[in-house]
Order: sequence, then structure tokens, then C-alpha cells
Amino acid sequence: MTEEPTRIQLTSLPTPLEPAPRLAEAIGLGPEDLWLKRDDLTGVGGGGNKLRKLEYFAAVALRNGADVLVTTGAAQSNHARLTAAVAAKLGLRSVLVFPGEPGASSSGNLVVDGLVGARIEWAGDVPLHELGQYADGVAARLAGEGARPLLIPYGGSSSLGARGYVVCAQEILERLPEVRHVVTAAGSGGTMAGLVAGLGVERVLGVDVGARPDLAEAVASFASPLVGATLDPATLRIRDQVGAGYSSYTPESEAAMVLAARTEGVVLDPIYTGRALAGLVAAVRHGEIRAGETTVLVHTGGLPGLFGHPVATSNAQALLR
Repeated sequence: MTEEPTRIQLTSLPTPLEPAPRLAEAIGLGPEDLWLKRDDLTGVGGGGNKLRKLEYFAAVALRNGADVLVTTGAAQSNHARLTAAVAAKLGLRSVLVFPGEPGASSSGNLVVDGLVGARIEWAGDVPLHELGQYADGVAARLAGEGARPLLIPYGGSSSLGARGYVVCAQEILERLPEVRHVVTAAGSGGTMAGLVAGLGVERVLGVDVGARPDLAEAVASFASPLVGATLDPATLRIRDQVGAGYSSYTPESEAAMVLAARTEGVVLDPIYTGRALAGLVAAVRHGEIRAGETTVLVHTGGLPGLFGHPVATSNAQALLR
């Protein structure tokens, strides 16, 4: 592992690691097998996993005298929401670059974006993973206007941002040194990369949510500098829960959300954490994860996105009894 770069504290660590016995038994594990890593409880801007990554980028911003944070994502992006919240906390401006047009999304994250003062640049018909070039132009324009922008990569995912999840891995090992599986949603790839660097390829199961077409390659590229070796993307453990696409609301995700809520009182979101649990359920069903093996599900947050998802809100009426 290379030398630890500077980071600033944005949240209180370690986050809680809670047993989930009723959920464990409901999915076919033993009551002592399953734990929830509560990275939804990180505080700033509604909480979520991206704050661990932003601790490093915020340190870079302050060191370089930046006055505006620029980043990309979908309109429901948890990373964008938290980048804007961190900017507000630090007294900086924020510009969020989203695909699509104004009014096309009703995501609850947009509400928070507005509350914390973000400015949104709508890029039109641009795939998520190709927004970087558009954001480069936005940052260049801001610099030409006299601003000092820091461009943070999509999802906060890079080798630098992934270090936040090396720290998370260490927290898990300190509490559960016998852990056999750590399951996480895998979107832009940085969270999974940090866990892989901290725990090893064999203990991390990423659940692909469809945010990028090159997930395995991205995870390997982010993790490799942290372990000092070139990782083969083919060795990574990744399960597909993409469904009809990144923003879609899948039956498997909805079933997982209902199960977590009714067994542990824990609320998941449909894009990331619902799919992560659905991937865990599938892994148990197919024998990849077995009873007696200590397993951690990383709750990466995302609650604001639940409330603005049109299918989630309409389906909620049918769930009322």
C-alpha cells in the first residue's frame, strides 16, 4: 500500500456495524451470519458512502485553493448530492453536470442539490460514463471566468477516492476479522475497489447496478495502485442486478427493499442498496454464500433517491396494508 494522502474529516468514523439476524434467516443464512455496515449514517447532506471518498477530494480542493467543486452523475446521483453538500460545508460553490434536460427527473436528490445551493449543467443526450469530457469543458469555462474549479471524477471513483473504502475495510476487519464476504453495490467502481484493496479479491462481492459498461476494468484500475500490483478484472467477484438499466426499478430490488424494511426496519434505495441486497439473496440461493459464513452487506445510503423515483412512489401505495 502506498503512503496515505491527506484527508479532512467530514464524518464520524467508524460507522456502525450492526447484526441483522432476522434478515439473515429470511434469506437462508444463520442468525449470526449477517451484519450491516451502516455507511448510510455518515451525516453530511443526507449521508452515504461517497463522503469517505470526498474526504480526500476535499483535502485536495482546500490545498489547491479551489473555490468550486465540479462533478458528474445521473440526476439521482448520491455522489453529486454529497459533493454539493460538502462544498456548502466548506464554503465553496458546486456545479453538477447531469445528462438529460431540465425537468426530466424528479429525483429526491435534486431537492437536496437545490437546498445546498448547487448549480446544475444539463448535458443533453450523453451517456453517464461519457460525461467527463463535457465536465472538462465546464471546468475550463469556469476557470476562464476567474474561478478555481476542482473537477472530481464520476462517482468520486479513482484510486484516490477508493482509499476511503480501504479505511472501511479496516473497520470491518477490526470488528469481524473472520469475515468471509463483504457485499456492496458497484456503480462507478470506487467503493468496490477500495474494499478489494483492503480485503482481497476473494472476500468482496460487487453487485453491478449498471452505471458503467466497464465496471470490472474500472474496479481493477482503481484498486491496482493501492495494492501495488496489476489486478486481473476477470478475477473480481461481480453479480449482475442491472435489470432494464441503471435507473430502472427491478422486482428483485423492490423485494429486497421490502424484506430489509420488514425484518430489520432498515430502508434501502432502489438503485444501489436494494440491488446490493438482491445480489446477496441471489448469491445465497446459488450457493456462492452459505450459512455459517460471516457476511457484511455495506449499506451505502441513497435514501433521498427513493422518494423521487416514480415507480417506487407509485408502487408504495400497493404495499400499504
